[in-house]
Amino acid sequence: MEMEHVTMQAENAHTPVYPTYKDRVFRMLFREKKRLLELYNALNGTDYADEGDLMVNTLENVIYMKMKNDISLILGCDMCLYEHQSSYCPNMPLRGFLYFADLYKKYLGDTELSTGRRIMLPTPRYIVFYNGTERKEEEFVQYLSESFLDEGGCMEVTVKTININYGHNRELLEKSPTLNGYAQFVAKVRKNLVNMSLSQAVETAVAECIRQDILTEFFTEQRNEVVAMSIYEYNEEYAMRVTYEEGEIAGYERGKAEGRAEGFGQTLVHNIEAAMKNFGISLEKACAGLDVTVEEYQRAKAQSI
Repeated sequence: MEMEHVTMQAENAHTPVYPTYKDRVFRMLFREKKRLLELYNALNGTDYADEGDLMVNTLENVIYMKMKNDISLILGCDMCLYEHQSSYCPNMPLRGFLYFADLYKKYLGDTELSTGRRIMLPTPRYIVFYNGTERKEEEFVQYLSESFLDEGGCMEVTVKTININYGHNRELLEKSPTLNGYAQFVAKVRKNLVNMSLSQAVETAVAECIRQDILTEFFTEQRNEVVAMSIYEYNEEYAMRVTYEEGEIAGYERGKAEGRAEGFGQTLVHNIEAAMKNFGISLEKACAGLDVTVEEYQRAKAQSI
């Protein structure tokens, strides 16, 4: 377990903390076209200025392998998939393969594929922005073929992963003030987590960013949402990790749907009730934040009694 996990203080003494606060904040930042266009230009050395040239085609509410995809877009001849990862995942090429398949289905619509003319497609570009601690390289490449049972095969997916921890890939971060500010925010939260709870660490980091003119407008407008989403994210990740570490991946899916996975159910109930208490929100809002229904909570509650 990484040192930052060990040194963190939980919201209470019984709740381990797994920091995934970075994931959802990343999506919040780049769902605005202006920032997304800035990021595209920084990556590609282009100077697009008209936000109307960019079409966001992210598939909403799509989850592959229990992970939400972040952002996809079409600009010029490119169809880009941008994902954020706070820990190394060897299955990103597979995720991209599945996601691009759905993107192209959506793009083609009812196009007749048996036509005698060649159907031209936007070129896929797949980038992962990584700020975990396992890998230290400035960037690295992953290939779908690395997962094939045998050599060869008739297809390939290539994923370029860029290290965006603050202090890495300085040239890219200088070209994208939003990405640079995000990297600084993450670094501040990590530093604060040494002696603060998760909510305190995030709240303090947000205040520091505003005071130091780092993404001031974003953090001023989204302050409460950033802090709340951070708690939701780490709670959700913790519940999933407990299930995974116990070798109950299938049980997680079955238990989430039927309320019968005892370990997951108890954790789910605890996390929802902690969110209600910490933020003074309703049961409905707490369930929505953890992407479960009130009925699923009630079944898990009944099973845990």
